Amino acid sequence: MRNYLLPDFLVQVGEGCSACGRCARECSFGVISMESGRPVARHSRCVACARCVTFCPTGALRVVPNQVAHRHNPYWSVSLRHDLMRQAQTGGMLLAGAGNDLAYQSIWDHLLLDASQVTNPSIDPLREPMEVVTFLGAKPSALQVEARPEGTLRLAHPLPPQIRLEVPILLGAMSLGAVNLNVHRILARAAQETGTLWNCGEGGLHEELYEFGPSTVVQVASGRFGVHPRYLERAAAVEIKMGQGAKPGIGGHLPGEKVTAEIAATRMIPEGADALSPAPHHDIYSIEDLAQLVGAVKQATGFAKPVGVKIAAVHHVAAIASGAVRAGADFVTVDGFRGGTGAAPKVVRNHMGIPLELALAAVDDRLREEGIRNEVTLVASGGIRSSGDMVKALALGADAVAVGTAALVSLGCTLCQACHTGRCAWGLTTQDPKLAARQDLEEGVERVGNLIRAWATELREVLGALGINAVESLRGNRERLRAVGLDAETLAVLGVQAAGRE
Repeated sequence: MRNYLLPDFLVQVGEGCSACGRCARECSFGVISMESGRPVARHSRCVACARCVTFCPTGALRVVPNQVAHRHNPYWSVSLRHDLMRQAQTGGMLLAGAGNDLAYQSIWDHLLLDASQVTNPSIDPLREPMEVVTFLGAKPSALQVEARPEGTLRLAHPLPPQIRLEVPILLGAMSLGAVNLNVHRILARAAQETGTLWNCGEGGLHEELYEFGPSTVVQVASGRFGVHPRYLERAAAVEIKMGQGAKPGIGGHLPGEKVTAEIAATRMIPEGADALSPAPHHDIYSIEDLAQLVGAVKQATGFAKPVGVKIAAVHHVAAIASGAVRAGADFVTVDGFRGGTGAAPKVVRNHMGIPLELALAAVDDRLREEGIRNEVTLVASGGIRSSGDMVKALALGADAVAVGTAALVSLGCTLCQACHTGRCAWGLTTQDPKLAARQDLEEGVERVGNLIRAWATELREVLGALGINAVESLRGNRERLRAVGLDAETLAVLGVQAAGRE
């Protein structure tokens, strides 16, 4: 069959090229090769990962969109027409990596924060203590104390298990398979050094990383990959994954060629075999079933650590979250439709789920209405891009946020969306040992740690500008938000007033 597809991108080599060959060595997609001492590009293979541009010592390379490939049509976009041609040639389902990139309205960008003026003075975070510590776990609705014989007081009952987070930022779930062991090493150490948690995802926890257990959230997903007693014992918390924002309603598929010996041993599957995560948990078809699994995990871990549930942001997310809390979840992670993925059907990634902002507000409202908000820690994930998004998420009702894509971007990811090919030039979503080695462990830990510390500093700055000295005072405080350019229905769901309203 003839190929009607034109290249999405063009690689341009400028006159400053020194013909050093660095671009050809850096390119993992076979785009650039050296021929007769000069770089030659096969444009059709380029995914615009920008690795060659970044490391070109003379700055002679450029990667540009192929503007002349197709006539502009706002309705029939170039991307859409390319997808049609690919399907006409292959007859297959299109896969995509990273997150939803369609131009849906970003509600974060239509929300603005309040600031102190005159009657409610701001606080200088450089001079005053600002409390951003967060505790992950269920909170009792009331405390009972009893007097000791010596006259002091003590709690009359034990608190549910709590995990202290120095910042309300977690590193979100990315499985071993979706990313490589080197990335897991970076995330684990970065979490430990910044006093927060990382999530190993549904692919198990490599034994080398057991020493980071006190900083690790482990997942129990539909495939039960790598789940065994030691896995549960080592973790600080356990998360039951019921859904993922990037691909709600479907399972996962790690191709056999990505299942290396290390991944096979960690996931407890044969090397080279496809790792298929079923769409549903085959033992969960109701809230009562979910409660049984939550209870079983708590029992298996001696009721000593928080057990949470991760759900995708979908139409009835508030009722689902309520059910998860009533099933005994100590924390609930709501994952929005902008969340990332190693691979997902493009039609699912781009067209299923709802925005995190709306889901978060709806969940917080529902839990408050039912009087059970205090029984759970609410984690927002799926498309948190900056400390600004984080602050707004906290004001909408989250206790903490989890970031995945932002952490990968800090390590070099350029969102070329070719994660599913296994050829990530930045050494992140590949199992090729030569490519994975491109991530320097020490530098990676420093990069991710710096990102978390920078966001925490910015959070303190915003709290000071708001005139509050504790993140606790921001949580669910939607009065400190105003909206610009949102319709009345969206405002009603968010519980936020339009800018200019008193």
